[in-house]
Amino acid sequence: MNVNQIINMIMRIVMRKAISKGIDAGVNRASRGRAQPKAAPPPHPEVEADDGPTQAQIREQRRARRAARQARQAAKEGRD
Repeated sequence: MNVNQIINMIMRIVMRKAISKGIDAGVNRASRGRAQPKAAPPPHPEVEADDGPTQAQIREQRRARRAARQARQAAKEGRD
């Protein structure tokens, strides 16, 4: 083996190790992901949680929307 082959062999080994470390570092960095969101504090017992509208309220809202839609349709048909 001459000196040129030995230098090339050493350079290939060094470059292979450097590239492997760089790829490993990039993969580790990418796989960390985003930070986990902090959990919301538990509600105080004296404050009631609002569970949203009741079934009766939902039905009333649907009925009102339906009536408004029908009134718009009737007004539209009256113009034609």
